Amino acid sequence: MGSKFKTGSEKLKEAGSKIFVIQPDQLSLAKIKDADISGLDAILFCESYDAYRRLPFHKQKITFELSCQRHFAQECEDEGFEIVYLQGDDMPDQQIRNWLHDNREAELFLFEPSEWNAKETFSKLETDFNGRVSVLDNPFFMAEAGKWKDKIGEGYRMEYFYRDMRRDTGYLMDGDKPEGGDWNYDKDNRKKLPKGHKPPAEIRFEQDDITSEVAEFVADNFPDAFGKAEEFNYAVTRKEALKAADDFFENRMELFGPYEDAMAEDERLIYHSGLSMYINNGLLTPEELCDRAEAAYREGNAPIQSVEGFIRQIIGWREFIRIYYLAMMPDVKTANAFKFQKGIPQFFWDGKTKMRCVQAAVLSVIDTGYTHHIPRLMVLSNISNLTESDPHELYLWFWYGFVDAWDWVVLPNVLGMSTFADGGVLASKPYVSSGNYINKMSNHCSSCAYSVSKKLGEKACPFNYLYWNFVGNHEEAFEENGRVSFMVNMYRKKSDEEKKQIREQSHAFIEGLERYETN
Repeated sequence: MGSKFKTGSEKLKEAGSKIFVIQPDQLSLAKIKDADISGLDAILFCESYDAYRRLPFHKQKITFELSCQRHFAQECEDEGFEIVYLQGDDMPDQQIRNWLHDNREAELFLFEPSEWNAKETFSKLETDFNGRVSVLDNPFFMAEAGKWKDKIGEGYRMEYFYRDMRRDTGYLMDGDKPEGGDWNYDKDNRKKLPKGHKPPAEIRFEQDDITSEVAEFVADNFPDAFGKAEEFNYAVTRKEALKAADDFFENRMELFGPYEDAMAEDERLIYHSGLSMYINNGLLTPEELCDRAEAAYREGNAPIQSVEGFIRQIIGWREFIRIYYLAMMPDVKTANAFKFQKGIPQFFWDGKTKMRCVQAAVLSVIDTGYTHHIPRLMVLSNISNLTESDPHELYLWFWYGFVDAWDWVVLPNVLGMSTFADGGVLASKPYVSSGNYINKMSNHCSSCAYSVSKKLGEKACPFNYLYWNFVGNHEEAFEENGRVSFMVNMYRKKSDEEKKQIREQSHAFIEGLERYETN
């Protein structure tokens, strides 16, 4: 930052008496203005380097968050606000605590944090500095959590919540019925990319002086951070994020639905929006994206299966997992229904595996801090489950590896959905599959060292025998769900000799893996 912004040593007379505290996932001037705090003329930012040393966070994740925050500070200054910019190793609440002691007349305001630990620490700050710290409702979500969270754990699945949210918001509704007659068009959204089909190129963003300075700072101060920094290509201002949204709606929205579940070699986005990181840090709002998606349908620019799928990811899944997070924390953080204790395989760290689909997904994360949701769910989480890896280790890997990851996002998606660690509160079944699903939805198998058609033996796709080993070891998790209980019946019909081979080959593969464990 240099001397561009105040560092916190200036006294109150320079900063003002009413100050708004910005958190790195709440970068919205519009939300601050909507809070309508009379007399507010200063905004306080914190850069906590210890926060980035808790885990080996991806170099691009650190660069993205710091660059976005510094750009936002510049935007706030351009709007006429005084800026107080705190930097150091202390955690944000401690930095603010110290600042409050030095500026005894200051009154601070902030939106309730989205993440549990920050919520707890700032709640304590509010108590300790009674009357000087005011925590306001979090305006970055569409659903009021208190209305829904008591239903979590009572069989209230995302699909029911999503339909209720459609009724509440009016998105894609025809009176009291869903537009087109169906609530969900997933059946139309399971196409593999045709051979030779090339999705549109991603929009590119040039690094300005602020981002370049941050990238250099990250390289110097976090040399052991995960991932590579060279391919950083993210929007770091609201103006750039809006350009990324324009690019999606103009070039990929139409085919988003049909190819939503597709995976392909050297294709990171395919027809996905790549906007999750901007919604999750406040540069874009969920409402404006849903509005644009519905307008695309109403104006005839995108089919209903694409628009419905996109809106469902936001008002359905995004909102639901946040409510789940608030309802289930902190106990869910240690959930481990299958009691897996092994560290995640080392190939999550370096991409060194002969399984092409796994390698492609991991290398995408290493190179860019991103893959879309199907590689996350059906490749990375799938292989973690099948190799009996500790779901908590996978949750941490997702948190530090993905640019769009925050604790409230990652914990429900990994511990609640993909690994079934919560025992079925969020999802109705474990998300595991054989190589057949990956072959159906991608072109990875054609370049793999293993054969997806082989079920056993040296050349067999590991997903094949690991999947049946998992089904055999956890029959109860499948029997209780009618959608997949037939898989248990299929396993039981296998000969004793085949079951023995499945167990032996799976055991050899699982025990032969080099494991990585976080400290």
